[in-house]
Amino acid sequence: MPIKTFRGLIAHDSIDTVVLHTQNGSTGYRIVELDIMYNTPGVGDVDHILQVFSVPQTAASGVVDFSDQTLLGAAFLRQDAEAANITGRMGEHVIFDNIVFNQDIYITLKNVHATGGSPSTLGCNYLIKLEQVKLDLTQNTVATLKDIRNIEQP
Repeated sequence: MPIKTFRGLIAHDSIDTVVLHTQNGSTGYRIVELDIMYNTPGVGDVDHILQVFSVPQTAASGVVDFSDQTLLGAAFLRQDAEAANITGRMGEHVIFDNIVFNQDIYITLKNVHATGGSPSTLGCNYLIKLEQVKLDLTQNTVATLKDIRNIEQP
């Protein structure tokens, strides 16, 4: 199936939306790759936590909870500006590639160690590759209802 790529620059403590929904919901997606990269290498100490969710988020969080059924993937990236080799990076990412969704996804970024500059200036680039999946009527209904069920009601 085709691979769709989405990329962007997300600011600290913010939420981006990747619009994927369609009129009939027959197109599904699965994350096949998730990567993040500094937008200001060598500036400040940062611990970026990027998360991808299947339902809207009210705030970015520095806590990663794998029991959250709306979490589609997470990435962590650390930069130590005082390190001798600032081009080196410590990072990891986890994606749940068995989850198929057909609605918009929501990306959050939290810099849990913001020094050496204003946290709002220490953003992060992201790259998400999604495999496009054709859904039959039953799969479409299940994917849509699962997302609706996971949205918290006020």
